[in-house]
Amino acid sequence: MTQLNAYLKFNGNCREAMAFYKNCFGGELTLQTVGNSPMAEFMPHEAPDTILHSSLISNSITLFASELTEPAGITQGNAVYLCIDSENKEEVKTFFEKLSAEARFISPLQDTPWGAFGVITDRFGFGWYLNYEVKTKA
Repeated sequence: MTQLNAYLKFNGNCREAMAFYKNCFGGELTLQTVGNSPMAEFMPHEAPDTILHSSLISNSITLFASELTEPAGITQGNAVYLCIDSENKEEVKTFFEKLSAEARFISPLQDTPWGAFGVITDRFGFGWYLNYEVKTKA
């Protein structure tokens, strides 16, 4: 099955951010540093503790992340949001509450004609759409 996953880039705080997301979503977190990579000899030696690759897998949520960036660095933008869709309203409420720590609220989680929806920018600068949709029987 083909799948699209989010890959986030951080500027030195990948470990902190991924631990935060693990607290929000649960799951298994794996962190690989430059120094412990099979590719270590080809990587920048001045930062062996830099996160080369990390993954957080929790049920159907997969987040990948790294601190290795292009020479120009990272530009946070508002063109891409991560979207959590769930058929479980309590799950969406829990995710919204946990992601809200030090977040900027764009739209509070509120009831909608289809279920519930809210939008935030988390403390790391990433935008999130959280959506609960009531499934109707056909």
